[in-house]
Formats: sequence, structure tokens, C-alpha cells
Amino acid sequence: MTSESGKYPPWLLRKAPDPHLLKKMKDLLDALSLHTVCEAAQCPNQGQCFSSGTATFLIMGDVCTRSCSFCAVEKGRPLPLDPFEPENVARAVGALRLKHVVVTSVTRDDLSDGGASHFARTIEAIRLGHPDAVIEVLVPDFQGSLDALRTVADSGADIIGHNIETVPSLYHRLRPEADYHRSLRLLETAKSTSNDIVTKSGIMLGLGEGKYEVLGVMQELLNADCDCLTIGQYLPPSPKHYPLSRYVRPAEFEELRETGVRMGFKAVFSAPLVRSSFMAQDTYREALGKGNQGGYQA
Repeated sequence: MTSESGKYPPWLLRKAPDPHLLKKMKDLLDALSLHTVCEAAQCPNQGQCFSSGTATFLIMGDVCTRSCSFCAVEKGRPLPLDPFEPENVARAVGALRLKHVVVTSVTRDDLSDGGASHFARTIEAIRLGHPDAVIEVLVPDFQGSLDALRTVADSGADIIGHNIETVPSLYHRLRPEADYHRSLRLLETAKSTSNDIVTKSGIMLGLGEGKYEVLGVMQELLNADCDCLTIGQYLPPSPKHYPLSRYVRPAEFEELRETGVRMGFKAVFSAPLVRSSFMAQDTYREALGKGNQGGYQA
């Protein structure tokens, strides 16, 4: 959000980014036929990330097979997979000189493995060209297929993320094709594949959830051995999307961060403009005990 909008509370306002830096990033992505979740999901941090030369790659196209009512990503029938995409992502990693790479995807329920093998090929292509890079993936639920999840885990990712998004009482309205407990099982299984894998999830506030519901989700994520948690403000992409319940003040986000640390998460990033892949390198360093205390303020 820019300071010209006048639509949002002051803690959500930001200066407009340099359009020349945005164009430079956009030209690079277009040349390699790549998408980013920054653009597809209308992330409020897009300007900051693009201006600093970082982005979260969105693989398997920019059309999702699910109809989550909070999400800006286009819904419909996706195109076939691009066989050159894994190598093109690796090329972009080199061009941007990324040391921490974040790759996510639309949900592809039309594919037999949900796109797990495409994730694996992308991870392997990045690892081949950039062996020292930290690779973080934010995966869909693969319709509960643990074999698909293991395909991703076995390909060499350092961090496996899967967003729980909201409290279970809101799933039927927000994520009708998802299943809360299925997502918890996915995170638990991801962690069980290797002690070296860091697991991560994220939730949004401002959808009508109750405080104790949020604390309950946090505890269940810990029970599923989830290492890192991100908490951010829900912002409706358009009037047609799920309505906003309230703007959550920064002090409440900070309180949840402190609570999450006390509960036992290795890293908690909680602030209005925090998103699951925003400042991902800092989250990872904190989880390893090498970073700050997760006190980012948007």
C-alpha cells in the first residue's frame, strides 16, 4: 500500500517503490517466462522485494484449480506445465544472485501428483547450479498425498512450508477444498522426513477469528512439530473476495509473536505486512539460532 491511498490505517502505509527497479525485475521474469506470487497474489511487499532484487517464484503457471475466497490468484483451468521452467528458475536465481530462494506454486489438483515432481525438478535444477543456496518451498496440500510430499522432501529442499492460513471454523468459507487436519498432517510428515528440514506455516488475521482460536492453531502447529510461524494481516484483494473483519493493530501482532516464542516456535515473524515468504532468509536464520528475535515491524 502506498501513502497516497488514504484507504488503510497508518501502520499499513508505505512509500511507492522506484518504478525503474520494478521494471528491471519484471523484464527479467518476462524474459524467462516466470511468474511470482508477489504479482499473482497482489502482495503488499512486492515493491520492497522487487526493488531489493528478491522475489518468490510461482511455478506451474498462475492459474489455480481451487477457489479460496481470500486469494487473488486467478482460478480456472491451468495450462500444461512448462518443461523449461525448472531451469529458467535456476537461471533467475543466478541472475539475481540469490542466496535464499523461495519457490511456491498454485494448487494443481488436475495433476496426478499435484505437481510434486515438478517441484522436485525445480529444486534439483537450483541445487545443481547453485549448490550453496538455501532453498525454501511453500507447497500445496497435494490432496493429502504423503508420497507426493516425500518426493519434494527427498529432492533437497532446506525448508518446507505449508500455510494453515486461518482457524478451522473458517475453513468452509475460506478454503472449501482444503482440510485443516490434512494440512497439519502434511507439516508433521514433512518434519519426519528429516531432522535437517525446517518446517514453516503461516496464518492471517482479520477474517473473523477469535483470539483463543488463533492460540489453538498455534498449539496444534507446534504439536505437528512446525518450526517457524508467520502471522500477517488479511487484506481483501477486491470487493468480491472474502470481507475484512478488522484491522489488527501492531501491538496485537507483537503480543502474538512473544506468545509464539514462549510456546516454543523456533522463529515467529508477526506484523501487519508479514507474509509467509517475506524476509524468509531472516526467518530461517532465526530458526537456526543465527538471526534476530523476529521483531520485524512492517
